[in-house]
Amino acid sequence: MTDAPAAIEADQHGKLNALLHALRDGNRYYAPLLKSAGLLHEGVSIEAFRRAMPLTSKAQIVADQLAHPPFGSNLTYPLERYTRFHQTSGTTAAPMRWLDTPESWQWMLDNWKEVFRAAKVDASARIMFAFSFGPFLGFWTAFEAATQIGCLCLPGGGLSSMARLRMMLDTGATVLCCTPTYAMHLAHVAAEHHVDLTASAITTIIVAGEPGGSVPVMRKRMSDAWNGARVFDHHGMTEVGPVTIECPAQPGVLHVIERSYLAEVIDPQSLAPVGPGERGELVLTTLGRLGSPLLRYRTGDLVEMGPRRTCACGRAEMALVGGILARCDDMVLVRGVNVFPSAIDELVRAHTEVAEYRVEVDARGPMAQITITVEPAAGANGAALAARIARELRDALHLRAEVKVAAAGSLPRFEFKSKRWIRLQHE
Repeated sequence: MTDAPAAIEADQHGKLNALLHALRDGNRYYAPLLKSAGLLHEGVSIEAFRRAMPLTSKAQIVADQLAHPPFGSNLTYPLERYTRFHQTSGTTAAPMRWLDTPESWQWMLDNWKEVFRAAKVDASARIMFAFSFGPFLGFWTAFEAATQIGCLCLPGGGLSSMARLRMMLDTGATVLCCTPTYAMHLAHVAAEHHVDLTASAITTIIVAGEPGGSVPVMRKRMSDAWNGARVFDHHGMTEVGPVTIECPAQPGVLHVIERSYLAEVIDPQSLAPVGPGERGELVLTTLGRLGSPLLRYRTGDLVEMGPRRTCACGRAEMALVGGILARCDDMVLVRGVNVFPSAIDELVRAHTEVAEYRVEVDARGPMAQITITVEPAAGANGAALAARIARELRDALHLRAEVKVAAAGSLPRFEFKSKRWIRLQHE
């Protein structure tokens, strides 16, 4: 995709009006909102849409689905048109259920094809999908998009980590799709079982689900563990679909697929737009998911928008420097210090001796306390490692935290989104 900014905006304008036209008569959730916003006429400009259309939040969608069970009122067509069901994990709220028509599903597959093209994955690839095929959207869309490209797709659902490693080695898999955490976990399992990953044919690792794919120290660890494989980041959400691709020319920068999304970056408190170089919340309108759309949806992802110009890779689409930096709702206040999990993760993961870790935030007292438990890799000095991490937390983040050492293999491993943070609060 090498369209100039003007061409991108013209394409977005046409798709936005096609979307609004479909919603005015058929969507019980958005039709009243469009009427209240004065957006019932044809030819709505992007500027007018952003000015008049209210933001949509996850809490609003959850409330709508609870009020109109089981799928909510945000459906543009009769239920018989829908063929796909997925739902979010519901770790911070009630799970959201999402339905898709064949047309909306194909729109998401086409977005994933953009991810594969940017990563230089073609029909010759043999792709290992190392995740469980549950109700989460996960890599479902990636799997089907890869089949349409003509790749050999290897489903890893229901297999142990060791069985997945054996499958990759036996089949000559060249691409691995998983979370950053699970890529590292597979490498640790290989080391424990004396499996030589230099015999692996994996040359590309496509990650999603966690910020680690755009964190330099985590990228290097993954690449080193997998014999120099190229790490390629991407992000998406069940409710919006595949949103970004990593810039082929600038690792750690994500481009929004703007032919499919109308993107904004706003201040989470004032809701005013922020400019390049400023941190803000990513807001998305799904231009092609007509069956179950979201208009000006607050993703909760904190990002930094780069300058609007044509990139070295040839793309003129919005660039997110550093990828997804944090989540708006993840920040915790510990003894007067604002702490984001991504900052802790980058600092802890910089230590190759850390096999796994867990963070406990106890907010039951007058001041929140934080405890970090690290599980050392084989042969590492746990006490020295804990002391080093505690000192770096003080120096880099001005954070005083207790750092404990866990026994080998005692902390949980995750193949989907990791859940390392435990928050204790008054009931």
